[in-house]
Amino acid sequence: MASDPTAPADAADAGIDSVSVLSEASRRRMFTFIRRARRAVTRDEAAASVGISRKLAAFHLDKLVEAGLLRARYESPGGIRKVGRRPKVYEPTDTQITVSIPDRRHELLADLLLDAVLTEGADESAVHAALRTAEQRGRRMGQDAREETRPGRLGPERGLTACEGLLEQYGYEPVRETPTRLRLLNCPFHPLAAKAPDLVCGMNHAFLSGYLDGLQVSGVRAVLAPEPGECCVRLGPCEGDGDDRMAPES
Repeated sequence: MASDPTAPADAADAGIDSVSVLSEASRRRMFTFIRRARRAVTRDEAAASVGISRKLAAFHLDKLVEAGLLRARYESPGGIRKVGRRPKVYEPTDTQITVSIPDRRHELLADLLLDAVLTEGADESAVHAALRTAEQRGRRMGQDAREETRPGRLGPERGLTACEGLLEQYGYEPVRETPTRLRLLNCPFHPLAAKAPDLVCGMNHAFLSGYLDGLQVSGVRAVLAPEPGECCVRLGPCEGDGDDRMAPES
């Protein structure tokens, strides 16, 4: 997956596909050779680096291009222009591959903490800045999603349906327990949440609460309800809606 914390939901699949492409030994060695060359590499050079034929090297190189790990163009190596057809050369893309099962989103947590450090006010603590940053990010993402989809009025059931896309994208593994209740089976910030539960779970709760507010979902709230092996937050009916089982334990 790319390092961008707002990467699309299919980024995990793309990462798995890329790793699968690199499972072939010659292909992986050529990829390593090209990355370390720090310049465009020809098919002949790539073939020689692993001791295979030019034709077989071309096959493997095309697979790496299809996976988005390399890009190809026609250019003389070293920038020297010669008469005749220029050879096809290959160089690495900026793609960063990260595969985690279950999904982890440590880059999002790091990005939020960095924003908190950079915007911390003189009258707030570091923890307060982190919670504020998480809530603001979630709210902004909810507003962007609402602007993009224009869903109209979102009550509890439709609101949770609208939230499921983001929750899937960020690895929460949402499961609809009832029409108005979402259980999140995976913590995308584990194991960091176990090291600093008050901070990380608090930021997680603020992030999801902000998203609900930005998306303008009525009748639903994010509450802290930690369960072993699951996310510490669940989404369910607001108090007074006839279902208070989501209230956090005292």
